Amino acid sequence: MVKVLNTFQCEQCGLRLNKWVGQCPECQAWNSVVESLGVAKGPQRAGGYAGKTQNRIRQLSDIEGNDVRRMQVGINELDRVLGGGVVPGSVLLLGGDPGIGKSTLLLQMVAALSRSCCCLYVTGEESLEQVSMRAHRLELPLRGIQCLAETNIDAILAASEQLKPQLLVVDSIQTTFSEDLQSAPGSVAQVRETAARLVRWAKQQGCCVILVGHVTKEGSLAGPRVLEHMVDAVLYFESEASSRYRIIRAVKNRFGAVNELGMFAMTGKGLKEVRNPSAMFLSGHAGPVAGSVVTIVREGTRPLLLEVQALVAESHMANPRRVAVGLEQNRLAMMLAILHRHGGVVLADQDVFINIVGGMRIAETSADLPMLLALYSSFRDKALNTQVVCFGEVGLSGEIRPVPEGQERLKEAASHGYRHAIIPAANRPRENAFGLEVHGVVSVTEAMDCFATLTG
Repeated sequence: MVKVLNTFQCEQCGLRLNKWVGQCPECQAWNSVVESLGVAKGPQRAGGYAGKTQNRIRQLSDIEGNDVRRMQVGINELDRVLGGGVVPGSVLLLGGDPGIGKSTLLLQMVAALSRSCCCLYVTGEESLEQVSMRAHRLELPLRGIQCLAETNIDAILAASEQLKPQLLVVDSIQTTFSEDLQSAPGSVAQVRETAARLVRWAKQQGCCVILVGHVTKEGSLAGPRVLEHMVDAVLYFESEASSRYRIIRAVKNRFGAVNELGMFAMTGKGLKEVRNPSAMFLSGHAGPVAGSVVTIVREGTRPLLLEVQALVAESHMANPRRVAVGLEQNRLAMMLAILHRHGGVVLADQDVFINIVGGMRIAETSADLPMLLALYSSFRDKALNTQVVCFGEVGLSGEIRPVPEGQERLKEAASHGYRHAIIPAANRPRENAFGLEVHGVVSVTEAMDCFATLTG
């Protein structure tokens, strides 16, 4: 028999102790000692952690590098985020704010996959009656959906061994516990141990496991950071307050692209896919508006049209305000300095506000030029033509630098009816511009001159 000894370990320095203490005697860190499982005594189990077969040394050249087999979940936006579908033997972690729709999406996913494979939905936060009520409200096909209300990890794995599902959903990982540990469910030790056992079981059985994780007030997944390192993919559900739209983003994916986006709209019948996500981020002004510029960003493999709005107003305070929503604050400060030095526009006595419509956040540098032109447009109170899009990185010396995937950005703009584009000269296409009149610029002053010709 395998004998497991419970110990306590400091998360900062790794010191092992026989009992819990408030302060680690080695590194003097407070509240860093958590319960953990000690070294197992006795014979070890056969079978590897990351595969079904016996562990042995092999040459990589002898291992076939076949394409990964995927199971499409039947929800196109989710398949896009996952890289084409779920992979057998993989472990996914889905996080999001309470009530954002994690359980709803997974129940829809299980209902779609249950038609072609065996799926098990384990709920630790709701009763089976509550799950059934949600399924009836969403008008999902109930036949074939296997459900289990359980929080004990041993009982969950025993039921899974008996049913042998191809997809296992655990909602949520913070409610599961192991009897080998004395700490309460949701603690660092319990989350780490139960997740490790589920990951080991998924690799050995070739079953795809999806874990639901809670999100703290700071917006990060609750539990130890090691949980995100243990799984194969981490998906985040995002939404603005009082908005019906939901965004699911892949921040880690061993089988696909990261930062991929999936767009959904919450309705009375569950989450519905948004076929044209660019439309939800454009305000749709009736006419030209000062301070509004449309840009194109890349999120994963998808180009998106976003609206950058700026407001420049006279300040009556000693320190004018600088507010950036959806953009980096330091990036805004840099654009203001460039506009002053190379554009001759002084905004030191002005309050500056800049926002990305729809609650999106832009991290790439292609939003530099739209931000600069939006600030200039609001300050001069001159509106850019509504048929104009722009993108480009702005250097500290005032040059306009190229950005990746320029052709795909122009193609997306043309498909939405835009006719003009202000882009870096290095991104200007040599032949077909998809019906767009492309204005390639190499400096800030040239971009401001181009702006003057396209106002109104």
